[in-house]
Amino acid sequence: MAGNDPRPTAAELEVLNVLWAHGPSTVRFVNDKLNEKSGGQPVGYTTTLKIMQIMAEKGLLKRDESQRSHLYGAALPQARVQKALLDRLLETAFGGSALKLVMQALGGRKATPEEISRIRELLDHMERGGK
Repeated sequence: MAGNDPRPTAAELEVLNVLWAHGPSTVRFVNDKLNEKSGGQPVGYTTTLKIMQIMAEKGLLKRDESQRSHLYGAALPQARVQKALLDRLLETAFGGSALKLVMQALGGRKATPEEISRIRELLDHMERGGK
């Protein structure tokens, strides 16, 4: 992949989410899953194919051509892509302030007790010098 900062578009991120959830898949499978989630206009097979071909060229997907139906898999782990997207959002939308990002995220919706507990655990871990 060119560079170390994955920059998937919104449509590419949807494809990646299918592949992260289900593992290497055919274009037909990914297209069917996208259409299950789509509340509006159905996504055409050729559109999904083109997106996935572009993603393979960009290094976001790996393509296994050993079988008649090519299998595509995510080239990068979900956590790495999420971190890159979050880092970019943090810098561009919040001026690098993690506090502003967290305040906006938590202020915009009601966090569940489990989420609050996990956030407390993370903060405690960070205060003890963990990463």
